Amino acid sequence: MTEIIEAIKKSAIKINEAIKYEDTSKAESENSSGDIQVKLDVISDEIIEKEFSKIKSIKEIVSEEKEDAFSINENGEYLVAYDPLDGSSLIDVNLSVGSIFGIYKNGYDGENIVAAVYVVYGPRVELVIARDVVELFKLDEKKGEFIFQKELKLEKKGKLVGPGGTQKEWYPFHKEMIDNFFKEGYRLRYSGGMVPDLHQILLKGGGLFAYPGTNDKPKGKLRMLFEVFPFAYVYKCAGGLAVDEKDDLLTLKASFLHDTTPCFFGSEYEISRVLEVYSKNR
Repeated sequence: MTEIIEAIKKSAIKINEAIKYEDTSKAESENSSGDIQVKLDVISDEIIEKEFSKIKSIKEIVSEEKEDAFSINENGEYLVAYDPLDGSSLIDVNLSVGSIFGIYKNGYDGENIVAAVYVVYGPRVELVIARDVVELFKLDEKKGEFIFQKELKLEKKGKLVGPGGTQKEWYPFHKEMIDNFFKEGYRLRYSGGMVPDLHQILLKGGGLFAYPGTNDKPKGKLRMLFEVFPFAYVYKCAGGLAVDEKDDLLTLKASFLHDTTPCFFGSEYEISRVLEVYSKNR
């Protein structure tokens, strides 16, 4: 496990350099989910694949940018699913983006995730590792290493809401629920980047990040293996909760590598409200 995390750190440093200096325009391609790629998606994917290919404990990797899994070592112990550059469409407006990694054993179902790591590329480069506890690291660019900062924990109730999905496609009861949070005094924090938005809620102590099923996308948009399961693991290790419309996200099983699901991440209070509202309306 340690060598996988070290490979992620090396990849993050190289991706940070690429974000600063490489071409940020769109590539003439789409990923397996139909999203238009930017050139940095491809570059970041290549960086990570190259680092992971050196790790004997990795059996297989699967990237959001590729259709199929890629074998590393048939005798390896771990499977790694990753989004090399989540939120890459925000690069051209200079907002924070990130990388997400889920580390699994014996299959890619939620119950098989054993660790999660994500990186935020912003004014500072920060890395969060979840292995039972959640730890925050900051990149010291002069030394070229990540320095431990603190352990992260969620409060029982937060103050922020990040409401994803196209609002005109929200179900009416979902819109009412989000509106009620704002009536309680919650503050809107939503950039359109999963990594920085969930990172902000985590560092500020709690709240709700919601990416629901909608009229046009009943199964949501976010991918289980690369985005949903890793952040569900992070939030649960930090003392929070992560659910779809009724169940713990980590009890779900993906029917294919790029399967999606509605998802809600947050503190106990906010998630209890979500479960209450959805139980009455679904």
